[in-house]
Amino acid sequence: MNSLIGTYECKVDTKGRLMLPAALKKQLSPILQNGFVVKRAVFQSCLELYPMSEWEALMQRINKLNRFKKKNNDFIRRFTAGVKVVEIDTTGRLLIPKDLVVFADISKEIVLSAAVNIIEIWDKDKYEQVIDDATVDFADLAEEVMGQDDDAFDIS
Repeated sequence: MNSLIGTYECKVDTKGRLMLPAALKKQLSPILQNGFVVKRAVFQSCLELYPMSEWEALMQRINKLNRFKKKNNDFIRRFTAGVKVVEIDTTGRLLIPKDLVVFADISKEIVLSAAVNIIEIWDKDKYEQVIDDATVDFADLAEEVMGQDDDAFDIS
């Protein structure tokens, strides 16, 4: 799968349904029929939407962890807490399960943000706050993460 691109604002109804924006739906069209997994994010109070193929690749990595180490078992349990399989219906809507709506404190307005191979689902106010907070440190973060040896990333 190619990297996903874009940040989209949309609304979620009282049942937790959202209409996928046309541009995002077009990017996902080759894999829509395979379904998705939605889960709690590890570092933020948002949700992560994984195309099924991406989720299966991640699970292959996690499945290699030694389950006889308590730390690994604890990680797996917490990482997979609240995980749900979801599908896009025929009208292009996605239903976010109620417990995950509560976890991410999702209200009426949300942001869908492509994050390479997954989509983050944010309450709009929380997303804007995180982005605003991050801009102060973004130059330092960019240098630390991407400013490594050029050979490591094959960039110049």
